[in-house]
Amino acid sequence: LQNGTAEAHTDIISTVEFNPTGELLATGDKGGRVVVFQREQESKNQPHRRGEYNVYSTFQSHEPEFDYLKSLEIEEKINKIRWLPQQNAAYFLLSTNDKTVKLWKISERDKRPEGYNLKDEEGRIRDPATITALRVPVLQPMDLMVEATPRRVFSNAHTYHINSISVSNDYETYMSTDDLRINLWNLEITNQSFNIVDIKPANMEELTEVITAAEFHPNQCNTFIYSSSKGSIRLCDMRASALCDNHSKFFEEPEDPSNRSFFSEIISSISDVKFSHSGRYLMTRDYLTVKVWDLNMESKPLETYQVHDYLRSKLCSLYENDCIFDKFECVWNGSDSVIMTGSYNNFFRMFDRNTKRDVTLEASRENSKPRAILKPRKVCVGGKRRKDEISVDSLDFSKKILHTAWHPSENIIAVAATNNLYIFQDKVN
Repeated sequence: LQNGTAEAHTDIISTVEFNPTGELLATGDKGGRVVVFQREQESKNQPHRRGEYNVYSTFQSHEPEFDYLKSLEIEEKINKIRWLPQQNAAYFLLSTNDKTVKLWKISERDKRPEGYNLKDEEGRIRDPATITALRVPVLQPMDLMVEATPRRVFSNAHTYHINSISVSNDYETYMSTDDLRINLWNLEITNQSFNIVDIKPANMEELTEVITAAEFHPNQCNTFIYSSSKGSIRLCDMRASALCDNHSKFFEEPEDPSNRSFFSEIISSISDVKFSHSGRYLMTRDYLTVKVWDLNMESKPLETYQVHDYLRSKLCSLYENDCIFDKFECVWNGSDSVIMTGSYNNFFRMFDRNTKRDVTLEASRENSKPRAILKPRKVCVGGKRRKDEISVDSLDFSKKILHTAWHPSENIIAVAATNNLYIFQDKVN
């Protein structure tokens, strides 16, 4: 893999997402900003130099708010971004913080109208008595401007924090998910949503699990999945009933009693769940592993990949410094043959499902000069350490890669390492 660009932000990146063509890449950060990068077109004189991603548009999506009823501050941090497929010249994306989802339109303007009848050139309204002739307004070329405008604001539907949004493949509806409920929205209607999952118990003291993520099936608009803090995944069908409290499939791996410990429940919580592009498989990420499930087999996962098994002996200190609650995401490549997820020390992991080979790579400023080849990293446990290995005890747990994205069709990945975005691509021969 070869390094493309590294963009430093003043704030911590909280989500990364390619649009359906891969031409645009959006990041959201803790300061409520969205930065959209656009890929350069291939130039005729350098056809081998694939396009780099440059900043296309930056806008403030969410502002900090205050909930006066609960005396709580609502952070502006962007939890998730989801693109809509492009229908015309403009681009649309959904972004959400803990409480409010917004639909943004990103459009280009390179002409401006001039010669209004009722306004002067500065835009002030003219006195009708001074208008003696009718003019035909004309469009004059101007410097390209990229404008981001909020088209819809979907608010006041969540009591708890929104952890995910997902657009249905009918592109008319999307769902937003918080700890206990999932709501279905029409993209055109902001003042009402339909509650499709509600796991809130009558008595909150009986609460045993929360919803951690949810996603629509990529090509069946009636099917969606959601994962829980207990390590289970439920597949629901909206055709069966309007309120999907009864699932149609339930995926869970029984725990190995020999591995049972104080931390078992915490580390089995699923932090991310993703359908494969084909819609045949599911991928789930928990604290130590990534699992691939076949939709037709509920009893156990098809494949289990150890992300950082060397941390098993470190769970006590990871609990004390709160790292054990970190929510790592996972992504598929375009052909569903390779999966990627993050780890600590700015490491990220790739697993090839066909060859069963895996690799650990590092995203850091020290070793990320453009066009440099990334060297695989190895972590050693125990006594003897080879010279290029890094010991478990010297891993930096403050540097973590929680958010990654994979280009829909090419081998280009985006990796968020705290407040730096790294874009890596396959090396060009």
